[in-house]
Amino acid sequence: MADVVTSVSSSSPLGRWWRQARTSFFWMVLFALALRMGIIVIGHTYKFKTLDDNFSFGWEMGRIGRALATGEGFADPFNEPTGPTAWEPPLYPFLIAAVFKLLGVYTHASALLLLTINSIFSALTCIPIFLIARRSTTETVAIWTAWLWALLPNVTYWCTRWVWETSLAALLLALLFWLALVMEEHDGWQPWFAFGLLWGVAGLTNTSLLAFLPASGLYAWYRRAKLGRRSLAGVVLASAVFIGCITPWLIRNQRTFGRWIFIRSNFGAELRIGNGPTADGTWQEYLHPTRNVYEMRRFRQLGELAYVDVRKREAMAWIRQNPGVFLFLSFKRFVYYWAGIPKLSLFPPPEVKNSLFLASSLLAVSGLFLMLRQRRPGAWLFLWLILLYPAIYYIVFPHPRYRHPIEPQLAILIVYAVSQAETRKTRPAN
Repeated sequence: MADVVTSVSSSSPLGRWWRQARTSFFWMVLFALALRMGIIVIGHTYKFKTLDDNFSFGWEMGRIGRALATGEGFADPFNEPTGPTAWEPPLYPFLIAAVFKLLGVYTHASALLLLTINSIFSALTCIPIFLIARRSTTETVAIWTAWLWALLPNVTYWCTRWVWETSLAALLLALLFWLALVMEEHDGWQPWFAFGLLWGVAGLTNTSLLAFLPASGLYAWYRRAKLGRRSLAGVVLASAVFIGCITPWLIRNQRTFGRWIFIRSNFGAELRIGNGPTADGTWQEYLHPTRNVYEMRRFRQLGELAYVDVRKREAMAWIRQNPGVFLFLSFKRFVYYWAGIPKLSLFPPPEVKNSLFLASSLLAVSGLFLMLRQRRPGAWLFLWLILLYPAIYYIVFPHPRYRHPIEPQLAILIVYAVSQAETRKTRPAN
């Protein structure tokens, strides 16, 4: 890998440009954004189908965005009017609503702008990827990982085809990971303020990201303690900023529903979709209110919170009655999360797609093992991320989209594993 970089950098005139561009955030982001915009425009991915009343344009978040844009408030996440909701975190639906107000509800122009914004999030992720990889491994690994993120077509799928928070979540988590890595080097209130603010934004974007919050905070505190740096005031500040960010939404939920809801409400319903008499370890979409007339009727009759409570009780009752089956399903969900979901598709064939998915996971685990054995900076932070973030999906159900927020870190581990294999391969024998 290093030989390729060197050989390219020694060529001319491309070599002169590459020497300047290979570590340039400007060129990384520019190429990444150009590729993503090309996919959107040439592939017409902004033309969502309208047969489902535009539901595939943002799904629940698109519906909430429509309700906000039309003056109904944060409400109606499904195909029918159901009233105020906490089904999704608030940040991305408000972004959709702002675009709908500007360019129209479910228009091609709105889709193009939202996918462009997602592509900007995805392109900007090159920067924290480079910074994390350079600090944790080598500059060569940093260069390769950042440019692979910029240019590999499979990385672009979610930002060019889904109006969802997936790409923003990946960017936020990568920034938070990098900030936890470098917190030991900085004194003053600014890094802690940024840490708390970014975690607040992350929580209001994708609540699953919060599983990594304790580990990242403890890691930053531990590394600073080893250097004799004080952190108590910073931890208090970061905590206050984080709480300040999410409290307005918690108050809104309390006033709207009359009870405590931590950001979003739908966990019980998701738990039931993944656990029940017909559960097989995958998303049972026919149990979702948007796919099931009976469940939609129950949702409207009971109301959102009562419906979620009922579904949670159903799931918990089944789990208590079938603990062995639940454990087996959780193992299957673990396998599906890391090896791909068995689902029929025309292209690429599921065998090919899942083989590549599994291979990337195994390479990432190899890279993590090497980092831990070599005591690379941040190795334990990588480990805690991989252990904590996906855990909720082993309980409910996996989806390829759920892995994307940690793909930047997995990409670093993959490239590091490959680089180490090449180093051993080229090392002269004794």
